[in-house]
Amino acid sequence: MYRASDKGMKSPLSSNFEDDYESLMLLYCWWRSAVKFSEAAKFKVELPNVSTLTPTLRLLREMERLALMAREGLSEIRQKLVSYRSGDFWVPTGGMKKEDMDIPPVITILLVGFSGSGKSSLVNLMYSVLGRSGLIPFARTSTESFSKSTTTKFMEEHNVLRSMQSGFCVYDSRGLDYDLLGECLEQVSDWMINGVHHNQMCSRTGDNPVSDQDESSEVGSSSKFAVRRVNCAMVVVNIAEMFKSLKKGDWKPLEATRELFRCPALKKCTHWSKSNDENPILIMTHGDLLSTEERIKMRQTVCKYMGISETTGVYDIVCLTEYGFLADESDPVTSYALSEAVYRALLISDRGHIPKRKLLDWILLLLSFLMCYLAAFFAFLAHFFSKLGHRNKLIF
Repeated sequence: MYRASDKGMKSPLSSNFEDDYESLMLLYCWWRSAVKFSEAAKFKVELPNVSTLTPTLRLLREMERLALMAREGLSEIRQKLVSYRSGDFWVPTGGMKKEDMDIPPVITILLVGFSGSGKSSLVNLMYSVLGRSGLIPFARTSTESFSKSTTTKFMEEHNVLRSMQSGFCVYDSRGLDYDLLGECLEQVSDWMINGVHHNQMCSRTGDNPVSDQDESSEVGSSSKFAVRRVNCAMVVVNIAEMFKSLKKGDWKPLEATRELFRCPALKKCTHWSKSNDENPILIMTHGDLLSTEERIKMRQTVCKYMGISETTGVYDIVCLTEYGFLADESDPVTSYALSEAVYRALLISDRGHIPKRKLLDWILLLLSFLMCYLAAFFAFLAHFFSKLGHRNKLIF
């Protein structure tokens, strides 16, 4: 009886299994069909000098890292997310204790992006990968029949782990409009500064009028939900749509995305640190609609235009279809990339907590406001009597 390894021979079953495995890995590891991948394959036997690598080779090296981690680390990182509680990733800084920090009970991750970027599909993928929910669409994706529906005007809070003790939630926001960029950026700033809550209305110029009765009922119901302070933001970009626009010579989507990505309010989650240079996480979707070379080129183009590295804080994720089904329900690379993106968001969030305000802090804040009001009052009096004295001088 021969074993598969005897005399270099393989059983038909083993051969078929390896062929299927290789074909599956080629499907999941799409970057391995790139022209320069053979050069990147040398990394497995040689430790490269990262500083001398080209942007393409750095990107291929990062994708290989995700593939390697997906095989061994997917279950581990998924377990960390399931067991996560708000503040678990906080690290003592400046002699501050954890109990002295203002840590919310639930960490809030906000998804922002232009209409059709894939935010709702990303939420459905989170349910499937993290919540083990199977092929159930929890968030409605944008289709032609629903694109003008009033449901797209409201914020949606999602407990993607489907847990009663989940330490974080994800907010699916209304898609932004290229033609109302200024108004949309103001709305994003308001979400980041004042917080968000489930069923919050996101109205804009040009929306269809809503009856007073419907609006009052929506406001009344939404006011019952807790207001969440946004701790981290993910900017979602449809690179397939952006590729088509750039091919036509239309740079508007790319320029608008840069304005959104550089919005100062999106960096507010790191205001506790003086550096304050933490960028939001960038999620690229619909890359599977492009060829391998186009997909790599678009990632490099977008990252270069955003002014960021193409290998740090950037994730290429295959989302769900418009019917809520996974593009490939057994894709471990996509699953790991999504899990790592959420894990990174929680790390950023826990690093951005600020100290609690104590009674002395509130007293000093009140005194400072009082002094400002008094200074303004005396400045007004000085200006008033100066004008009065000047008028009397003219009379006499």
